[in-house]
Amino acid sequence: MKKTLNWLFNPPVEGAKEIIIIRLMTGSVFFWEGILKFVYPNQGVGRFTKLGFPMPETMAHFVAVCEIVGGLFLLFGFLTRVISFYFILQMIVAILSTKISLYLGTSPLPLPPAPPTVGFWAVLHETRADWAQLLTSVFLLLVGPGIISLDYRRKNASV
Repeated sequence: MKKTLNWLFNPPVEGAKEIIIIRLMTGSVFFWEGILKFVYPNQGVGRFTKLGFPMPETMAHFVAVCEIVGGLFLLFGFLTRVISFYFILQMIVAILSTKISLYLGTSPLPLPPAPPTVGFWAVLHETRADWAQLLTSVFLLLVGPGIISLDYRRKNASV
């Protein structure tokens, strides 16, 4: 357990400065999606209610706050591995809770506006943003935040 926590809280920080591009993309999308959950109820509480989540208001607000704070942390490269791990779990839940019912044609959410509207190809089309967020989070978990990050400054300040 100690080794795992050390791995999570002490990512490699010697990575290329260009890693910031992935952090900017991933962090900004999570950040604005978190804000949208507060601004548009159909993206937050309404969506969580339709999907059958328990305590949808609490859950939607919790996820929104985590996306806003976590998105900012990724933008600045702070606790990058911890936040990336959380976002990986969140994206797996998001994909499983929305795409299986889309595949089966039983989604409580509005179907895509144009064919394919259900089935395998609809899932592949509709999951593209989820897939991108999942894979960029996996990348950041494995590679770390790079040298342009608060994690880098934190690690080198203690040396």
